[in-house]
Amino acid sequence: MGAPMARRLIAAGHQVTTWRRGAGVPVATTVAGAELVITMLSDPAAVREVLAGALPGLRPDATVVEMSTIGPDAVRELRALLPPSVGLVDAPVLGSVGPAAEGTLTVLAGGDVAGCREVLSVFGTVRELGPLGSGAAMKIAVMSALVPAQVLLAETFAYGRAHGVDHDALIDVLSGTPLGVLADRLRAPSAQTRYALAHAAKDLELGAWEGASMATAARARLQEARAAGLGERDLSAIVEHIGGTPAHRAVPLNPATVPATNGMYSHAVRVGDMLYVSGQAAFDEEGKVVGEGSMAAQAEHVFQVIGRILADQGATFEDVAFIRTYLTDMDDRVEYGRVRRKYITGTPPASTTVEVSRLFMPGLLLEVDLIVALTPGGR
Repeated sequence: MGAPMARRLIAAGHQVTTWRRGAGVPVATTVAGAELVITMLSDPAAVREVLAGALPGLRPDATVVEMSTIGPDAVRELRALLPPSVGLVDAPVLGSVGPAAEGTLTVLAGGDVAGCREVLSVFGTVRELGPLGSGAAMKIAVMSALVPAQVLLAETFAYGRAHGVDHDALIDVLSGTPLGVLADRLRAPSAQTRYALAHAAKDLELGAWEGASMATAARARLQEARAAGLGERDLSAIVEHIGGTPAHRAVPLNPATVPATNGMYSHAVRVGDMLYVSGQAAFDEEGKVVGEGSMAAQAEHVFQVIGRILADQGATFEDVAFIRTYLTDMDDRVEYGRVRRKYITGTPPASTTVEVSRLFMPGLLLEVDLIVALTPGGR
């Protein structure tokens, strides 16, 4: 998406410097002196990493236009990260690579766009939606409808195939309904990745909330397909996954709302209606210990992260069946217990608490893993 958008800016007469992650050039060097800095990246962690690296080179009066799909919470985090004098606009887009090249994207803008309205119009139609975060929230809301609808159609095609329904005839019938455009788009898996399946899963992960039963079910389907190696394929690959690939019994889960793992484990694994959550400890996106020396601070961080993992699967702390805690000093159990009771209320789950000599990172005081019972048959 970023490349054709940059080409449109150049064609419109703007002076543009581009930067790609992993290119070996410090990002601060590329943004030095720029009036406008535009980010189009994969997820919240990538945006935080890039903008943190850009801070030394930002002009005090610069404006950052964040065009990735990262959700309103991440936008608020970026506002806190950036210097107060630096402007911030959230402006994710509707459309894929083709519309990006043609300048026919829909730009969903939140915040004060007065200083960048002309630039944004190069990409397509600009919808000014309100205060900072409005564009990010609108994008997630729209994708929470569009993505599950495509997963539903993939299941519809699988049902039709199983019952002898002609595939093309089914699409022709659907063409006369409000689902016609999406059905035609899914007629066959696209060889070109217009909207990566992994990005679709990420978008639904960002929009997870307890009442989103249909979006949660679609998210689980996409997570299965991603685990099967289809993440870099176009979203339309969900048709062949649902139609010809049995669901994985164990589905690894790594929500975008949780700091990334080191690649040696997944934050959780879903098996049927059970969720197994890996040991969670107090460290941030950069792998640094949070709240060093404070049991209360570390416990608070751990339970906040656990809460985001549970929400990703439509669960709450009331669904916890078993919780196990590792403490480096059993004398800290009272302070730990105060924090735990804020999150686990009512009748407590099965529980084990043990003292260990050390954890995997110096400075960590506790680690918590869980087993969670999810809604039968749901996601």
